[in-house]
Amino acid sequence: MAKTDNSSFEQKLFKAADKLRKNIDAAEYKHVVLGLVFLKYISESFAELYDKLEADEWSDPEDRDEYIAENVFFVPKLARWTHIHSQAKLPTIKPLMMQWKP
Repeated sequence: MAKTDNSSFEQKLFKAADKLRKNIDAAEYKHVVLGLVFLKYISESFAELYDKLEADEWSDPEDRDEYIAENVFFVPKLARWTHIHSQAKLPTIKPLMMQWKP
């Protein structure tokens, strides 16, 4: 029988933060975590509007102007949370992150 994880969301976040903290200097840690939280936030807003635009036959979900009109950050393909999440355990994640320029 598989184990079930009954820990709260906050506990899971702190576990993940502890894993990161071991490899990163404390002064740099806040920049990494805040950057990831911000990226997750804008990616969720982007994905919500992306789905709406994709459903509309007259809209282009890859058109940056569609997002500017709605005051939503346009997130390039390589910077989208789904892409980063799928690549997170690969050794190439750092070069991937360095390619993205807003």
